[in-house]
Amino acid sequence: MQTKGAERTKPQMIGVIGDLVDDVVVRLGGPMNVASDTTSVIHRRRGGSGANVAAAVVLAGGASRFIGQVGDDQAGHALVATLRQSGVETFVRTRGRTGTVVVLLAENGERTMLTDRGACADLTDPDPSWLDGLAALHVPLYSLITEPMATTAATLVGWAHDRGVIVTVDASSVGAIAAHGVSAAAELIRAQAADVLFCNADEAASLEPVGPLEGLAASVIVKRGAGAATILRTHTDDETVA
Repeated sequence: MQTKGAERTKPQMIGVIGDLVDDVVVRLGGPMNVASDTTSVIHRRRGGSGANVAAAVVLAGGASRFIGQVGDDQAGHALVATLRQSGVETFVRTRGRTGTVVVLLAENGERTMLTDRGACADLTDPDPSWLDGLAALHVPLYSLITEPMATTAATLVGWAHDRGVIVTVDASSVGAIAAHGVSAAAELIRAQAADVLFCNADEAASLEPVGPLEGLAASVIVKRGAGAATILRTHTDDETVA
């Protein structure tokens, strides 16, 4: 029991290996006028699914570490600085050029993304110290499908299992699953022997043709936005939570 004035127990650290990129968000003012002008509102922000998860953990009151690579350029150094300012611990290599994602946001809210990952996918030479102090390691599918980052991420997953660190995988996107091939993506996810697989309803539907989702990880959480999520566990009944 804590005594009065004693420090609170520090939250357990969650590590994320993934992308940190420069997002350029283009909010279209109307239908796209191909080969002409379209009035828009444009702003820049820190992006990358991995970096966003790490920042979200801190916003939720947890502790996180981002593992990745950005370019050795002004944009890369600025992105790392803003991520640190948000409270995320960073283990980031700086080589090559920083990636950029252009997000076209239509009037109806539909997003179209033009992706250039730049140096993100070039992370090599993993260091076991990146896992020091972690309670969990989170890996987006994006980090497992493009070399040499894919080998780096898989190596860290193996080390995490050896250390008893919880491993979670995110299915990332329907587009990533389709581009890699549904069967290949499912096998890649299964090979990580994850404790938890996160996917949204569309990603779950994309993976279901190759077999029950419960076969891809010890537990599968199917998210439905603001709606109730479903938790699927191997050899147990399904559970729906708000």
